[in-house]
Amino acid sequence: MPLMPGAEPYEHDGGQIGVLLCHGFTGSPQSLRPWAEYLAAAGLTVSLPRLPGHGTTWQEMNRTRWEDWYAELERAFESLRGRCAEVFVMGLSLGGCMALRLAEVHGPLVRGLVIVNPSIVNDVPLLRLAPVLKFVVASVAGVAGDIKREGVAELGYTRTPVSAAATLPRLWSLVRSELGAVTQPVLVYHSPEDHVVKPASVKLLSETLGDNLTVRECVNSYHVATLDNDAPEIFEGSLEFIRIHASVPLQRD
Repeated sequence: MPLMPGAEPYEHDGGQIGVLLCHGFTGSPQSLRPWAEYLAAAGLTVSLPRLPGHGTTWQEMNRTRWEDWYAELERAFESLRGRCAEVFVMGLSLGGCMALRLAEVHGPLVRGLVIVNPSIVNDVPLLRLAPVLKFVVASVAGVAGDIKREGVAELGYTRTPVSAAATLPRLWSLVRSELGAVTQPVLVYHSPEDHVVKPASVKLLSETLGDNLTVRECVNSYHVATLDNDAPEIFEGSLEFIRIHASVPLQRD
């Protein structure tokens, strides 16, 4: 299946510190590419995979489920672990949810998390009907492209594949049930004006993670803040987070 131009995965070999980045649901690596390149320029080893079914067609994505997406993230994580002394995980939206799952599963092997507008709560009423709706319609209106900055677009689907979306509640439930296992430092960037993910996810993280969690607001961005007006603050803040929490020094190219 041909890729949409710009949806390619990204890899960079740098120093002893690895960073795994994960894009969001129906999006592509394009939404995190500037972030990945920023971290690579700082001397980090960076992996930004393309999740199965993304960056091609929504019809292909309808043949995938959350387990497929998470398996690709696991593969990239294990590859980074084999090359780096320690690994940080970062993600946007669904990518933030799966970053939390990696932390739950792998414990201290994940050094820390930086997540942007994470989605871990089913706050879309239509999704409650998705297990039945998928037998009636193949897709509904898309959610990609929620960006405040003029002239910037996210490379994602204009339609949401219903069969794929119907698997999300099981992932959210699993992640929420094991949030107590997340003991790593977590930095969350949250857009108060987000037209895709409501505040319930960040509220739950604040109630559960306690002192391990730091929340910073992206007051001039919508959901895809990694391509929006607050992107420079996210990039700089994530690098400073690594400097604070890494046990080995950063190494510039």
